[in-house]
Parts: sequence; C-alpha cells; structure tokens
Amino acid sequence: MRPSTSRGVGRARGAASALLASLLALVLVTGPAAASPAVASPAVVPAATPAAGDGARAVVDVTDFGADPSGALDSTPAVAAALDHAKDLGGPTRVVFPTGTYQLYPDRAPVRELYVSNTVGADQRYKDKRIAILVEDMDDVVVDGEGSRLVMHGEQTIFASIRSRDVVFEDFTTEWVAPRTLDLTVVAAGTTNGQTYRDLRVPDGYGYAVDGTTVRWSGESSPYTGAPYWTDQGAFGYQQVVDLATGRSSRGSWDGASTNPFAGVSAITDLGDARLRFVYAASAAPAPVGRVFQMRRTHRDTPAGFVWESERMTVRDATFGHLHGFGIVAQLTEDLTIDRVRFRAAADSWRTSAASADLVQVSGGRGTVTITDSDFGFAHDDPINVHGTYVELVSVDGPRTATFAYRHGETAGFPQFYAGDELALVDKATMTDVPGGTATVVAVDGPTGTDTSHDLTRMTVTLDRDLPAGIAPGAVVAENVTYTPAVEIRGNHFESVPTRGILVTTRKPVLVEDNTFDQMGMASIYVSADARSWYESSVVRDLTIRGNTFTRAQSPVIWFDPTSGGGDSAVTAHAGVVVEDNTFVVGDVTLLQAKSVAGLDVRGNTVVRDDAARSLALTVDRTTLAVGESAVASATGTATTASAPLFRLQGSRDVRLHDNRYDTGFNRRVDVSGMRAGDVTVEDAGFRVGADARTDGLGTVGFTSSRRARRARRSPPR
Repeated sequence: MRPSTSRGVGRARGAASALLASLLALVLVTGPAAASPAVASPAVVPAATPAAGDGARAVVDVTDFGADPSGALDSTPAVAAALDHAKDLGGPTRVVFPTGTYQLYPDRAPVRELYVSNTVGADQRYKDKRIAILVEDMDDVVVDGEGSRLVMHGEQTIFASIRSRDVVFEDFTTEWVAPRTLDLTVVAAGTTNGQTYRDLRVPDGYGYAVDGTTVRWSGESSPYTGAPYWTDQGAFGYQQVVDLATGRSSRGSWDGASTNPFAGVSAITDLGDARLRFVYAASAAPAPVGRVFQMRRTHRDTPAGFVWESERMTVRDATFGHLHGFGIVAQLTEDLTIDRVRFRAAADSWRTSAASADLVQVSGGRGTVTITDSDFGFAHDDPINVHGTYVELVSVDGPRTATFAYRHGETAGFPQFYAGDELALVDKATMTDVPGGTATVVAVDGPTGTDTSHDLTRMTVTLDRDLPAGIAPGAVVAENVTYTPAVEIRGNHFESVPTRGILVTTRKPVLVEDNTFDQMGMASIYVSADARSWYESSVVRDLTIRGNTFTRAQSPVIWFDPTSGGGDSAVTAHAGVVVEDNTFVVGDVTLLQAKSVAGLDVRGNTVVRDDAARSLALTVDRTTLAVGESAVASATGTATTASAPLFRLQGSRDVRLHDNRYDTGFNRRVDVSGMRAGDVTVEDAGFRVGADARTDGLGTVGFTSSRRARRARRSPPR
C-alpha cells in the first residue's frame, strides 16, 4: 500500500481555496477607509503595578501613557513613553497592551541610525529607521499584546530589541494599511470585442489613478503632513504571481506568460468599487480568476523586526499580517526563539503577500536559534535564512593585522568582529579553512552599526597570532566562528513561496525536524557557503534533516551548493549530514543534490510519486443488468516515468544510500562527478550509478468492489 500524502498537501490546498473563496465572496464589498487619527494626549506617568503571580515583575500599561485601545488615536508616542518608563524602573517589567486595536504611525516613532544585514548596505537614504516598539538597553522585559491588534502605517519597523537581554514579544496580531507591496487579485476575466481583459481588485487603503495604460499608486496619507507615505506607478520594480486555487507561486513568468499585469495592456478602466479593468491587445486567454499579481520595489529600506546585540530574545504567539522591508532580522544576537508565530495576511484583506522579502533571517548568531510550531507562507523570498557573513581580504597590513571588506551591496555598516571572537580564514577556491588561519581577534577598527564615523564597508582586524604566509587579497575571506549558532527548526509549516524554504549554514549542530514543505519554488532546503554572490557563511559540520514531509517540490528538493569546490572528493566544504525518515511526495525531481560533502547518510526515507503522475479508469462491458446477469469490469491506467536522477553527487565522499523506500515510476539513477570509486555506497535496490534505471510508473492496476458479493443461499433440508 502506498503511504498517504502529507498533511501539508491538504492544508495548503485547503488554505488557498478558502482564501480564494473568501476573497471572491467579497468582490463587491469595500472595507472602511484607513483612519486618520489624532495624536494621544501626553499622560501623567503612573506608578507601575506589580504583576499578579509574577513575583517582582512590574506591569506598565501603555494606556496609562495615552495609548488608545479603541483605534481612534495614534498610540506610537504613548508606547514609546511607556517603554521609556519601564526602562527607568530598572527591574523586571511587563509592558502590556490591554486588549484592543492600536494605531501605530511612523511620524513620531523613535528614530535610530542603524545598519542591517541584507537590506540597503551603506545607502544613506535609508540609514534612519523608525521603530514603533523599541526595547533598547533593557533587561528582563516582556512586551505583552494581550491579544491586541496592532495596525501599522507607512514605512517603519514594528519592533526592535537593541543591546537588551531576556526580552519577550508575545500575544499580538499586526496588520499593515497599504504596505508598499501591492497585491492585485483577478476577480473576473474574459473576452470582449476580440480582446481579453482582467478585472483586478485593489486592496483597501491604497490611492490610485488611471493614467493611460498605467496606474499611479500611492500609500495612505500621513495624518501629520497630509502627504502620502509613498508613491509609485505601473508594476513597481518587481512582480510575481500566486494562484490561490493551487497555492503555486512563481517569479519571472507563469507558464510562459508575464507576471507583470501591465505587459501588453492596451487600455485600463476604473470600474469603481476598487476594481480596475485591464484590456489587452492579444487574444490569448487571460489569467484565471483567483490569480494574484504581487508587485513591489526591490530595495529593503528597513527590517520589519530587528534584534541586535541582544541575548535571549523570544517572539511567540503572534501573527504578522505583513512584514514591510525585510522581515525579522536577528543580527549578532545570542539565543533567539520564534515559537507559535504565524506569517500570513488576513483572509479578508485582499492582500496575500506576507512579506516583501525573507520572513526570518539570522545574520551572525550565537548560542541557539530555535524556531518551532510556526506557519510560514506567501512571502516573496526565503522563509528562514540562518547564516554569517564572509568579509573579503583586502590587504595584509602587518604580521598580525589585515583589512577586510563587505562585498555585497546590501550588507554594510555593522561590526563583523568583536575583541575576543574567533576568526577563521577561508579559501574561496575550495570553501575550506586556510591551514593556520584560525585566530582570536584582539582589536577591530571598523563599522559600529550605528553611525558613519567609520568606513561602512571596511574593517582592520588585529589577531593574537601571525597570519599564514602566502594569503592573497581577493582569494581569502574571513568568518566569525564565534557567531555561528546551533539551530533547531521543528514542527513548522512552509507553504507557497517562489524561493527556498530554509537556508542554513553554521558550523554548530543543526536539526531540521518534523516540518512540512509544500510548494517551494526552489530547493526546500538549501545549504550553500557563498563567497561569490551574497557572501553568506558558513559551512555545515553536523546537520540532521529528519521526519519532514516534502510535497509538490521543485528540483532538487535538498541542495548542498557551496559556491566553489566540488572538483575533488578529498577536499570538501560540508560534513556530517544525515537525511533520515522523511517523506517525499513528489513528481519528476532530484531528491538530493550534493556538492563537496563528506559524510552524507541518506536512510529510512519514503519516496512517493505525486498523484498527478497517474491516471486510472474503470470500465464495464455493460451498464444495465437483469437479475442473474453479470458484467465484466476492467481497470486501466496511464502514468509517466520520471527522467530526473533521484540523486546527484559531485566532489563528495563517504556517501551512503540505504533502507529507503521508493514508489514506482522514479529514475533510480545516481549521477556522480569528481569522485573516486568507493566514495558512494548504494544499498537501495534497483539503482545504477551514471545510467538510467527507470521503473514502471503505473505498477499493478486493479479494483476492489465497495460491496461484498453475497453468498449463495442454501436450501433448508426437507
């Protein structure tokens, strides 16, 4: 009997279908316009209240400082005042938002000059970040939403923990009014006068005006200045498409068609009720109802959440309806926990984009990163990315002193090393450590992360021992080994993104367990070591991928892909990988592609063909029967046989494939290159190395009656 498909398939398709139904049911309903509240009046600072059952922890109520739980007023200044007061108390505190709706505008939010990994680099236009909920230089504080709804406006960071310890953000939902990621849902499509058209629903809160064959867009207007927070036109700078009927998400093109709704448009009409009709010159079939065009700019002006130089930071029991800018970024932080967090736009919002980039990114962590029981979906980029940063050797300035530089344009301005950290030099040609190139940092002269008093891209580092002889600028990068965390990613659901599910590179132990991955647009799990493009470190030395379910996956499902190496299995970047007890419900894909890995054990996995690969039919020779007559039934079927090799190995050694179970219809082929005889041991039956081993895609076809045959009745004795 073939194994049942994963819970992820039904969950993903059910969620997408439910969202489509709810949106189409509201096609003529326009939500209320965004409020333009007055500002809460300053309040007298109250005494803190002891928390019931929480020992000495004091409670600071944001409403005591003027925050408005009715949603009529801008609560941002009051929240800042409450947090300042909690900081002044100097002891364990709980800052509470009594249950309600709180409007948070950026105009009077705290402002800090900050430089954040993978965002806008050294671009001075975006150096100042506005932060709605700022925990700074504080210890032992809980920010408790008590189930409140936080409504975000403009372009800002939702929360930040900077140089703080033992911080918890919990129990709240965030929504964003008119984020700078615009989702246009196809609510009607057809042909008129020989031309195709699409009717597109604009989410509430946006301003727009038709201008010929383009549209001028604007965000909501600031209640302080009267000016819109942002303006744009046409298709912004980037587009992708998601299909609500299937959950599939795609960049660039969709079955050969453009993901840009303005491509080929000949006329645009405002139909009212937040609907626009796009008419096209071509007669090709229009995109079907339920497809969503998602558009945004490519710059990442600010993180939606920011954790920097903090210890023991937790986000739990929260829902983020949208993450503006660049997700939640933890930078040079120790012990991060994300637990029971949902990243998903509200079903009735006409928005589907959960984020315009990554959802959670850890750049330089230490201790343990724990991400559990959370729901990741409908982002524009990777749900989880855990990495460090390689900085390239620019010059050798002395026996123990060298200058290094950030090399990606979106990463600059923050420190990469502190005195006492362990630094490792890495050979860019092989992504392996340079012999004798590990040392302790004694001093650093470089970016601070908060100002422009230093060069934002270069740092001079002094070590406790001499640099290895012969290292050459441009050929070597440095990595901060101290800031490489252990990682646990367990019990999460990943759904409908056009990119990868998890990216992880760290030298400490990594466990990816009991997660579901449904319809990732690229590799579901991607392990690099990149000193060519993004310069994201490190290598993995102890990685276990266990008990996960992968459905509707792209090829390869799991990919080890350092930017260099792979030519010789004796020299490898990654090591110590176990892939066990996972379930793959897939089509014609490569399950695992590995370059430059030593010690790869693939065992106990179940690999099943996706139902879409088979078609079955039952026929009978007659459909009308009299008593005593019979009919002959026969079952037939068709199926495709996969052509992609299940495994591709390059420059790897000590690879073992054993005790795995495979459905029919796969190509049981292992491709190898840059490897010696004995580098791979294949114990699974039916495999061939370097040659096709296709199996029958259909298998045995039969049928079972849903009604048992009746026994012949025996006549009673006379």
